[in-house]
Amino acid sequence: MKHQVYVISDGTGKTAEGALQSAMAQFGKVNVNVNVRSHIHTDSEIKSILAEAKVNKGFVVHTIVSKNLRDRILILGRLYDVETIDLMGPLLAQLSRQLDYSPVETPGMFRKLNRSYFQRIEAMEFAFRHDDGQRAEEINKGELVLLGVSRTFKTPLSIYLAFKGWRVANVPIILNIEPPGSIFDLKGLHVFGLSTYPKNLSELRSVRDHHLGGSTGNYSDLEYVTEELKYARKIFRGIKGCSIIDVTNKPIEEIASDILNRIKESEGESLDVERIDD
Repeated sequence: MKHQVYVISDGTGKTAEGALQSAMAQFGKVNVNVNVRSHIHTDSEIKSILAEAKVNKGFVVHTIVSKNLRDRILILGRLYDVETIDLMGPLLAQLSRQLDYSPVETPGMFRKLNRSYFQRIEAMEFAFRHDDGQRAEEINKGELVLLGVSRTFKTPLSIYLAFKGWRVANVPIILNIEPPGSIFDLKGLHVFGLSTYPKNLSELRSVRDHHLGGSTGNYSDLEYVTEELKYARKIFRGIKGCSIIDVTNKPIEEIASDILNRIKESEGESLDVERIDD
């Protein structure tokens, strides 16, 4: 005998279906047919589903966030003699009591929050895996690529943008060392070359050199820094679509804002560059 289960949702139904599948896994190989009815918003739609469940001797699992619709499912379930299981109502009621706040009852809200969470996690993992030129052969799987010499804030920028949900890779540019060939074929990606004034970079590197006991050679030498920045700009100009960002004396937030604004300009005003709100 095949059991009929009806999943009702005013969103996509993925939350209820996922919970149902997780629970059913505890019952072994049970013959169940899951009927997902998504984006349900009217009384007539609910009546039709309950009537069908009645005929097929099924039961209902739902994640309706509207209290009025949840009440209607309860009433109609009794009228049609169909068992109904409310997954969202008890949770919303408990949260409302604990938080002393009423739910907004917006369909799809959980899905949106859940998607944002996993998008951020995925972006953070991507940034860590593709930091400082790592796995350069697969950076085309990202969305943004940051290029620059040492101490131009590539890593902190990558992490900051990843927290916003962007998949970011960063690649170091080192004087007279050929960068990975993959950076010259980044179709569809946003590429940014980070640059700064030689004097400022020299002073910044001097702090690091002092911290390391003067063991970095000509790393902070003004002449070396000047040549390295020139070399980096030559690389930037060889990459189609690469935008050069001046990071001199700018905080991370300001640099990131500049990058996102340039993306917005390149793709049109309708682009939602703020992937994830804080």
